[in-house]
Amino acid sequence: MKLLIIAALAIFYASALSCIFGDVMKIDTTGASEQTARQDKLTVKGVQASYKLAEHDLKRMAQYKNIIMKVGRAKQMDAAVIAAIISRESRAGAALVDGWGDHGNGFGLMQVDKRYHTPRGAWNSEEHVTQGTEILIDSIRAIQRKFPNWPKEHQFKGGISAYNAGVRNVRTYEAMDVGTTGNDYANDVVARAQWFKRNGY
Repeated sequence: MKLLIIAALAIFYASALSCIFGDVMKIDTTGASEQTARQDKLTVKGVQASYKLAEHDLKRMAQYKNIIMKVGRAKQMDAAVIAAIISRESRAGAALVDGWGDHGNGFGLMQVDKRYHTPRGAWNSEEHVTQGTEILIDSIRAIQRKFPNWPKEHQFKGGISAYNAGVRNVRTYEAMDVGTTGNDYANDVVARAQWFKRNGY
């Protein structure tokens, strides 16, 4: 029994330490906007709406969980954040037609924009999730350079916002989501990530 507890704690701490960009559970968030919540005809908005949207995607997300966890470990990115972006961008694939979304511009689960990147791999592959995660990491690092005095978790959140609307769109911490899709991108993704973190990611 003692060995089982030690093993469980080792796994917990390994996953907690695996993300070098900060702890998503420490990031403040206002959650989903009313506009985003309307996707699922929710009567709530904010963090509770983000939780509901993530929950609605959980069953579909399960088929990609092994890929998400593997890429998260390889790239030292929190798997819950990868899952949250997949939930937000493609509803775990449900919003895609033949792997494409955003009027044919966004590719795959993480909606890699063909106007700025050359999509790699199949739309639901490890190669695709790796590419999307690398783009996220590049965004976070660009925010770290732009705002070197921000706390780690603020830079992390800023990078999530930049994944959607670009580094130039992030001007202040408080208003980083102004100009993102639904004006709530990072806040919604962070809230979804916190939900996924509590539910096995």
